Amino acid sequence: MSAPPSPPDPRPNLLGEPLAPLEALLAPLDPRRFRARQVWEAIHRRGVLDFAAMTELPLALRQALAERFILAVPEVAERHRSADGTTKLLLRLADGASIEAVDIPDRDRRTLCLSSQAGCALACRFCVTGFWGAGRDLSAAEILGQVWAICPPGPARDERLNLVFMGMGEPLLNLAPLRTALELLAATIPWRRMTVSTAGIVPGIDALAGWPQRPNLALSLHAPDDARRDRLMPVNRTYPIADLVAALRRFPLEPRRRITVEYLLIAGFNDALSDADALASRLRGLKVKVNLIPLNPDPVLPAEWVTPTAEAVEAFQRRLMRHGFTATVRRRRGDAVSAACGQLRAFGREPRGFRRSQLSL
Repeated sequence: MSAPPSPPDPRPNLLGEPLAPLEALLAPLDPRRFRARQVWEAIHRRGVLDFAAMTELPLALRQALAERFILAVPEVAERHRSADGTTKLLLRLADGASIEAVDIPDRDRRTLCLSSQAGCALACRFCVTGFWGAGRDLSAAEILGQVWAICPPGPARDERLNLVFMGMGEPLLNLAPLRTALELLAATIPWRRMTVSTAGIVPGIDALAGWPQRPNLALSLHAPDDARRDRLMPVNRTYPIADLVAALRRFPLEPRRRITVEYLLIAGFNDALSDADALASRLRGLKVKVNLIPLNPDPVLPAEWVTPTAEAVEAFQRRLMRHGFTATVRRRRGDAVSAACGQLRAFGREPRGFRRSQLSL
């Protein structure tokens, strides 16, 4: 029999602490606020994860910090690299839960696709994460710890690093830890290079709209009408398309910024030119760009769910462009290692979400 996993370290993880809470935590050790600033700067600007290496601090303080606190990132349990350079990582959390993240190189830039929950309760029919069911929310330390596990801050970090929260989970159902993580990441990564994708949680969109600084917003839409979106995304019964469009109209945008509308293309279901016309009608007047995503097949999805032909995808794109929209096609990256859009699962648990019998279109 294998040994049971070790219990999580009970000491607080300072990786996810903003400056003000960090000051409160460190006050019993040294009440001078500049000491907390030194610790914060060492962590979030220089990427120091060892208190002993914070040589600007007195030795006694470094020893006391090491006794009372930890600086921990998720463990990289597995790496799977695709021929196109995309790497999928299985990350193990302190309590044994697991998540996946994806590292996507692209010439002079690098994009990390990150998770916000260990699982997802929304059960979108095309998303493999939903097949495995709900898990738990990630803490701020676990969210930004994914970035650190792959590409920590410091001189070696690629200046063109982009972060997209399009991995496992619904980011706007874990909004407080997400906000903390984003604000900490913003110490070294501009807000304009961070994107949060939502299945359409209207209260979360409105909450995000009230932040003084915001990441880019992406909306997973995937159908031009409620009838078909209901079949793909059960969340649409709570927040139908009209409510989503209204929330997008309320969302404040800085100059030259637009909302991304993600649209999954499934052959024979939502890829007709009339669907492109209907989508354009829905989005008219919004500052949006459309990102078309040809379906990524997966063994848990029905065999009859087919990726449209390249000609059909191009025709759909051209039709949207004729309506005056910027429309791009997402290149398939990492599908050889199940790292493409909608394929993240994190192994080691039984399916609890939707079943094949529920998936007919």
